[in-house]
Amino acid sequence: MLEIKNVTISMNINDRVIIDGFNFVLNRDDRAVIIGEEGNGKSTLIKMIFDEDMASGYAHMDGQIVKKGKMAYLPQFLLPQQLAMPINEFFGDENLGRHTKMLAQFGLDLDFLMQNRRMETLSGGEKIKLQLAKILMSEPDILLLDEPTNDLDLDTLDWLENFINSAAQPILYISHDETLIEHTANVIIHIEQLVKKSKSKITVYRGGYKDYIKTRGLSYDRQMQVAKKQRADHKAQIQRWRQIHDKVEHQQNAISRGDPAGGRLLKKKMANVKAMERRLGKQSEDFLEIPQMEEAILAGFDPKINIPNGKVILDMPQLTVTGAVCIGIVGKNGVGKTTLLRKIWMQLKDRADIKAAYMPQDYTEVLDYNQNVLDFLVQTGEKTDITHARTYLGGMKFTKDEMMGKIGRLSGGQKAKVLFLDMVLKGANVLVLDEPTRNFSPLSAPEIRRTLGDFGGAIISISHDRKYLDEVCDEVYELISGNDLLRV
Repeated sequence: MLEIKNVTISMNINDRVIIDGFNFVLNRDDRAVIIGEEGNGKSTLIKMIFDEDMASGYAHMDGQIVKKGKMAYLPQFLLPQQLAMPINEFFGDENLGRHTKMLAQFGLDLDFLMQNRRMETLSGGEKIKLQLAKILMSEPDILLLDEPTNDLDLDTLDWLENFINSAAQPILYISHDETLIEHTANVIIHIEQLVKKSKSKITVYRGGYKDYIKTRGLSYDRQMQVAKKQRADHKAQIQRWRQIHDKVEHQQNAISRGDPAGGRLLKKKMANVKAMERRLGKQSEDFLEIPQMEEAILAGFDPKINIPNGKVILDMPQLTVTGAVCIGIVGKNGVGKTTLLRKIWMQLKDRADIKAAYMPQDYTEVLDYNQNVLDFLVQTGEKTDITHARTYLGGMKFTKDEMMGKIGRLSGGQKAKVLFLDMVLKGANVLVLDEPTRNFSPLSAPEIRRTLGDFGGAIISISHDRKYLDEVCDEVYELISGNDLLRV
């Protein structure tokens, strides 16, 4: 059992509250997903739940977390020492023979686990399965999973959905995969940062994701309608009160001193008018708040970007890209998709007849994590360019501290937004994207898809995001091996 009692989490660097007075109970059959925009504190919360020391270097917590039973935690990334470890050392002294039935459900056998290959050579799906197998060997009562869908191919995503739905333990997890959330979650925990990230709001909804989004929208619209009507009615009452007040005041000023009875009557009227003013003032205290909703905003590409239909962007033996088309490439983990995309990028990056931009899966290929955000985006130093970038970043919910801070301090989704904005500011008309939606929240992802769907240039991308493939891509190819592409 897991019970969270009035938990507040604040950042050490500026004491900003990212989780405020959170209360929650994880029940036996719960598959609870934590969602929210990039940098809102999802991973910090799940770390604090598992072991407060994991986040103590940058955040601190007040409140109480009651844990009964054993917890197991799947981190977002393997540590460098784990990646360098041979497979046959990953499980330590565990007697693997005791777990052959469970390992078989993961598609793992003892021969594979006895290999001397380093963990870093495995596919994303293989890494996830090994980590899940390892934590299940401890026979936990509760599972905490931080972004288990990262780097998974479509087959492994299907497997993970089945695993979550059939697990014997309650699960609290973070995911950016809308389809997986729709297929698995029965509790939604939505973390929002409002009023320029100065106010934390958490909503707990016991139900599916689609129902939550619908209910959230209806609730927002209903509260906004009532709140606006209350204020409009109150404004009309104030105007009416002011007319009465001015009329009585005028009568008081005009009355003759020889009419004491009339003066007393007007004085009584004015007392009633002032009492009405006090009642109107108190009415406003009971108004519904104007609802606030954190919106996912991404800078849009210039609508003037256009590539003629007949223009050849890429001409490879099994892949020709012509005109303003969006190409999606899928394939099993480890088949070589990222290697292929790097080759494509090397062919396009120096072309004079196009303006290509690249978003790799590993952001360190193009981002210097020690550089600050504005210095990366604006290399001219021109004041107008800086103002332009600041405006875009503000619209994408970056605070001033984040704009001037080091890129390495940003969340994965914020780094992705920086890369998108860089492509926008450069006016790129050909985008080479490796898993473009992987670090965006399920609330941001629809905006990403709309933005890329409206893009007037060409896109060559790798993705396992099922909604992206369906809604954005004009053509989808499966990489079988090497450069062997098959139109799906």
